[in-house]
Amino acid sequence: MMRADLIRKLGNGLYTYMPLGLRAYRKLEAIIREELEASGAMEFKATVIVPGDIWKESGRWDAMGEQMLRAKNRQQQDMVVSPTAEEAYTAVMRQGLTSYKQLPINCYQINTKYRDEIRPRYGVMRGREFNMMDGYTLNADDESLDKSYQAYAAAYRRIFKRLGLSVISVKADTGAMGGSGSEEFMVESEVGDDTLILCSCGYAANVEKASCAKDVPLDKNGNPAAATEKPYEPISTPNIGTISDLEKHLGCSKHQLLKTLIYKAKNVSLDLSSAECCKNLKPSAEGGASFYPEVFVAVCIRGDLDVNEAKLAGFLKAAEIELATAEEDTRITGAPVGFAGPVGLNSVPVIADNSVLDMHDFLVGANKADTHFIHTEYGRDFTAWKTADLRTAKAGDSCPVCGKPFYTSKGNELGHIFKLGKKYTEPMGVTYLDKNGKPAVPTMGCYGIGVDRVLASIIECFHDDKGIIWPMSTAPYQAAIVPIKYSGAMKEAADTIYSSLLKAGIEVLLDDRDERPGVKFNDMDLLGFPVRITVGDKNLPNVEIKLRNQEKADLVSIEEAAAKTAEFVKAELARLNS
Repeated sequence: MMRADLIRKLGNGLYTYMPLGLRAYRKLEAIIREELEASGAMEFKATVIVPGDIWKESGRWDAMGEQMLRAKNRQQQDMVVSPTAEEAYTAVMRQGLTSYKQLPINCYQINTKYRDEIRPRYGVMRGREFNMMDGYTLNADDESLDKSYQAYAAAYRRIFKRLGLSVISVKADTGAMGGSGSEEFMVESEVGDDTLILCSCGYAANVEKASCAKDVPLDKNGNPAAATEKPYEPISTPNIGTISDLEKHLGCSKHQLLKTLIYKAKNVSLDLSSAECCKNLKPSAEGGASFYPEVFVAVCIRGDLDVNEAKLAGFLKAAEIELATAEEDTRITGAPVGFAGPVGLNSVPVIADNSVLDMHDFLVGANKADTHFIHTEYGRDFTAWKTADLRTAKAGDSCPVCGKPFYTSKGNELGHIFKLGKKYTEPMGVTYLDKNGKPAVPTMGCYGIGVDRVLASIIECFHDDKGIIWPMSTAPYQAAIVPIKYSGAMKEAADTIYSSLLKAGIEVLLDDRDERPGVKFNDMDLLGFPVRITVGDKNLPNVEIKLRNQEKADLVSIEEAAAKTAEFVKAELARLNS
């Protein structure tokens, strides 16, 4: 995009759209608008700068963490540069909502957002300032919400079809948006920043959400691990604190090793009051929400598996999670890193992955340097405060639907739809009178498309070593006329074809630069206009028509050139729009 001068970098994660890039961007916007309007949504526009008070109402003032850019105005009022617009939409729409007869309310916007990414990368694919379509619905009940959700999903599929993109719909983590369910629309890409877990039966999920079928832990001989009646006892494991080293030292299966990791979680909304060690832990309150600013938890998982930190954050309803530092780990367990274990660990809540429930006769850290316990049994020697699916699914794991092995692919997220429920409407005090004249709280949906990401993904999907190969629907210009020299008979022919194409409604660019032919051709390939018409004195009164995605050019007369080009452009648009 930068080589083609579609964008220019202004700062880290900040890009300016140049004229040709903006033409493609506006076409993408237009397609999104057309399909959303056809689905029943109406456009609104919230401000980019919003009061911090509405974020405090929702309980996300702290929960959004350092990604959110905060500021104060001259009255010292807290302000936010919007990273997303759930709060703004909810605050605006509640002002006019009085009756169930007004529901559902279905509005969308295409607006600027800002998230202070730690590592912005891949140009506009993950910038700090970006453009996003975000739609929102207020619904009376779950049935109405599901209709809105499905209508947006159908509109998304039409949008991506018109763009020529083949998308995969995957189950996804709701992340900081919250809610009961979500679905991502992904496009496969070698430089994708998401990992997709896929199965031949059609199961598809982001790695942050993917679940796999339960498997049976095996002993060192490959047989299902059997329960033991032996009491657990300590063994000396000097300087052996990793799963791999333990496996070699003991000659056992990783399935018989349990690892315990200490995590630090920030702004935890999960109720911890039932955990004995948290009874005296007082949550903070913000708006209608309560949360624990900082919590440590111990996570147990089978030795051959990895903790899925997105699942853990979702389970804890935490804004951020990270592994505890070595000092924090030692303070909590009393042992160096690598020797933590759940037996007798009472200082933090213990959360076990579901894989632990099927383990038998396994080894755990003893919360003592150079020591582990053997012959441990879950339920006998320790129990977790909570159990959950916290494992990271990977290639080779079994699909929970059909049992076949997973495979993986890299992908980029283009769109995301959420069933938010009452996550925002309840704490922000949104009510209406239902059919019985009683106050009720609406449920809510959220639907987003990263417009810049989609534009970049189109280029990522459609290019070769020479440059971009634009789909007809988003090409800055549908055709380009390149005279070898813009003078004499070549100028006259180029002007004639240019005028005819304009009359036919074709978006056409005439390259009238005084440059060498090779420079012009290279630029046209880089810019990727779908049709190139070359006017050279050697071929007159014929001209060359070459499609960007084909190697060979056709010779046609000047009189036919415009008609053939217009016919191809309209046929290609019809194919994409069908």
